[in-house]
Amino acid sequence: MTSPTELSARDMEKALAEKRISARDLLDAHMARNDALHAQLNAVVATDRERARKDAAAIDEARAKGATLGPLAGIPMTIKDGYDVENMSATAGAPAFANRTKDCADAELVARVRKAGAVIWGKTNVPLMLGDFQSYNAIYGTTNNPFDLSRTPGGSSGGAAAALATGITPLEIGSDIGGSLRHPANFCGVCSLKPTWGALPMKGHVPPPPGIDAELDLGVGGPMARNTDDLKLLWSVLNGTPEKPRRDVKGAHVALWDEEDGWPLAAAVRQSVSDAGRALEKAGAHVERTKPALAMAEMMETYLDLLTPIIGGGFPENLRQSMAATREADLAAVRDGRDPTGQARYRLRVMASDAEILAAQRLRQQQKDRLAEFFRDYDAIIMPITPVPAFPHDHSNPMNARSITVDGKSAPYMQMLNWIALATSLHAPALAVPAGRTAEGLPIGIQIVGPWQGEDRLFDFGAAVEDGLGPFPSPAL
Repeated sequence: MTSPTELSARDMEKALAEKRISARDLLDAHMARNDALHAQLNAVVATDRERARKDAAAIDEARAKGATLGPLAGIPMTIKDGYDVENMSATAGAPAFANRTKDCADAELVARVRKAGAVIWGKTNVPLMLGDFQSYNAIYGTTNNPFDLSRTPGGSSGGAAAALATGITPLEIGSDIGGSLRHPANFCGVCSLKPTWGALPMKGHVPPPPGIDAELDLGVGGPMARNTDDLKLLWSVLNGTPEKPRRDVKGAHVALWDEEDGWPLAAAVRQSVSDAGRALEKAGAHVERTKPALAMAEMMETYLDLLTPIIGGGFPENLRQSMAATREADLAAVRDGRDPTGQARYRLRVMASDAEILAAQRLRQQQKDRLAEFFRDYDAIIMPITPVPAFPHDHSNPMNARSITVDGKSAPYMQMLNWIALATSLHAPALAVPAGRTAEGLPIGIQIVGPWQGEDRLFDFGAAVEDGLGPFPSPAL
C-alpha cells in the first residue's frame, strides 16, 4: 500500500477532496516520516505542531461543511529557514538570529501558500546566512544527502530538498542568489524553479537582515517539488495566476550547452545533459549543440562583481571596516598578480563603490541584450547545474579555499557557481529537473533556461524530459 507521504501533491489534493484522507491524518503522516528520519537527515530543524494540527482540523471541518477551499487546502508543507513563518522566525542559520522574537508575520510567499490552505508545520535547514553550497550551521548542525549520508544535499535550500526527496514534505519554498534552488534539487533528485528576477516578492526573507524588506538584485524565491506538475501547482499559487495547460514541445528549438573552456564537467553530468536532450528530441523538439554569444569568463566576472557586494552588505560593520582598510594593499595585490587565493579580490568586491557596481550593471545589460537576441531563435537552453553530483561534506575554512573533485581532478570550490550564473546574473528563469544518476546512485539534475517571464513554457520542457527519462527513484531510506 502506498504511504500518503509518497503521493504527489496533486494526488494528495485529490485524496483530500474525495475525503479518502483527512488533513489531520496527512499532516501526522508527514510529521511521523520526519521523526523516523530526523536522526539520519536533520532536514527539518524547527516545528510548530500545535498550530499545524489546529489548522489541519479547521480545514477538515470546513471541508465537511462543503466550504470552498483553496488549491492547497490540507496539504502539509515545510518552509526554508530563510523565510519568516508566524511563530517561527527565520534564523538563516545565523547564531545572531537564533533568539529572534517569535512574534513575526508570515513572509509574503508563506502568506500566499497559507491563504491557499497549506498546513505549515516546520522549517528546513540552511547554511550560515544562506551562503554555501552545503547546509550546515552552528544552530542546527548538518543536513545530510538522503542518497548518501556522507554527502551534502546542497545549499542553501538543502534541508528543503532532502525533505522533499524523502517524503517529509510534498512542496517547499526555496530561494536562490547563487544556485540555492538548483544545487539542492540537483543533488537530491527533485525539481525547482528559479523564476525571472522580480516575479515574486521577497518580503520577509532573510537575508537581508530582519526588518529590511528590500528587493535585492539577483535574489529570487521559488517553488520546489518532487515533479514538474507539482512545481507548476505551487508556482500558480505563489505567482497568483491560473495554471496554463501543458503544451507540446514538438517543433521547439532547444540549445544544448554542456562545454565551456575552463569549466570542468564530470562525464556523468555531461551524459545527463545529453540524455535530457534526447528526451526532448523524442518529444519532437529540435535540439542543437550551441550556446549564447557571450564571453562566459566576462559574464562570470560581472556576476561576481554584482553578487559579492550584496552578500557583503550583511557583514558586521567592524568586518566591513577592516576590509575597507586594506583596499590600497588589495588593489596592488590584484594588479601585481599577488592574490593566489582570491581573498584580495573578494574584499575589493565586498567593498565595491557605487561607480564600480554601476559599471557592472552596464556590462550586465549588454549581456542581457545578447541573451535576448539568442532567445529570438531558441526557446530554451538545457545545461548542467553543477560540475559534479553531490560531494562529501567539507566544512573547512575559508570557504573559497575548498575544492571539488571532477573525475579525479581537483577544481576550485567556487566553480560551483559557473553553470548557474547565466540565469542568475541575467535575471532569466531556470527549471531544475532530474535527468540521471551516477554509477553510485547519486542524482544528477539539469537546468532548462528560458527567456524572461517564460516560466510556463519551461514546465512544458521539464515535463517532456520527465516523460522521456521516466520517473526518478526515491532514496532507499
